[in-house]
Amino acid sequence: MKPILPALLTALTAALSLTSLPAQAVGRLADVTIVDRDTGATLPVHYAKGEYWVAGRPGARYAVTVRNRTGERVLAVPSVDGVNVLSGETAAWDQRGYVFSAYERYQITGWRKSSSEVAAFEFSSVANSYAGRTGRPAHVGVIGVALFREQQPVPAPVVIPEPYSQRRDSSNDSAGLGRLREEPAAPAAAAAAPAPEAESSARAQVAGSLARAPAPSAKLGTAHGQRETSVVSHTSFTRLQERPNEVISIRYDSRENLVAYGVIREQPVRPPVPRAFPQSDNVSYVPDPR
Repeated sequence: MKPILPALLTALTAALSLTSLPAQAVGRLADVTIVDRDTGATLPVHYAKGEYWVAGRPGARYAVTVRNRTGERVLAVPSVDGVNVLSGETAAWDQRGYVFSAYERYQITGWRKSSSEVAAFEFSSVANSYAGRTGRPAHVGVIGVALFREQQPVPAPVVIPEPYSQRRDSSNDSAGLGRLREEPAAPAAAAAAPAPEAESSARAQVAGSLARAPAPSAKLGTAHGQRETSVVSHTSFTRLQERPNEVISIRYDSRENLVAYGVIREQPVRPPVPRAFPQSDNVSYVPDPR
């Protein structure tokens, strides 16, 4: 008789995955969450069709919260709608980012205007988004964080002088010195750069089908909002490798659109059940006095 336990476990796992509640954080090296700053609520993250999604409210200010989960510094290069939030350039991995100390948590609240000011992130129409207003609307609707580990400094080799009895005769040394030469340190092996997980063809097909799906309202983007105080300082950071150690991608849109896409599945509202004798079904008795 063939064992049936693995099949049962598989079925149980699939059922749990369908009924699991939305998560709030995404990431392995860091927890990335999206916060509605007007309400203070952390937006639930829905995993559907191979991607992470959050539902934003049009006109609401939001923040990208990053919490370093490691005991060492990491570099986070953030992008919104395909644009680097610090420089305004079309986003790429080798650009500037924020350096997080061990277990540090920080809210990225807007487009960086200076070392003391940002323009707030606001959910808006695509036409009013910063990417749309700068002629780059193709990637509106996605928040990204590329995470890099830090290359630790190589400690200087310790030179131990030879015992006096083992020193060479200075008369036979052309340099006139009998000290042990410091051998050059062997070059460190280059760290293997694991390429981020490539998008499968099925995922690309899903993205294309989502783009063609009818939506009840206009798609959301991120506007260049009001100026706010946000003070940062500068530091140096040497990346362990050229490619990110982890890339986090979270797509966003209005709740109505996510329902239309099938990302959020709402329970159908059951119509009221008609009754043949509505006045006679409910038996009433003497009510209590006030």
